[in-house]
Amino acid sequence: MFIHFDLKFNYVIRIFVFKTRIMTTKLTLTVDKTIIERAKSYAKKTGRSLSELIESYLETITEENYNSDLSPKLKKLVGSVKLPKDFDEEKELRAAIEKKHLI
Repeated sequence: MFIHFDLKFNYVIRIFVFKTRIMTTKLTLTVDKTIIERAKSYAKKTGRSLSELIESYLETITEENYNSDLSPKLKKLVGSVKLPKDFDEEKELRAAIEKKHLI
């Protein structure tokens, strides 16, 4: 969903809503117990639920515009990182480049 308001005084307000759940459905899976335990541990460490991880993975592999040029290792990582809401990609990239080149 995308909402765009143009107000007087040239102010623009944009509201982005992603991953709006319309309907959820239960799913029963048969998975090796050790894998489930490792997955639960990973989910807890990353602050996500196991359902969220599985949904994210399924969404990623079933996307119509899925880029098959990505390596299998990179494909596994897509959707697994949850960044803070205040994450500034440009600032972090700049800091990494400065650190690399000792600027």
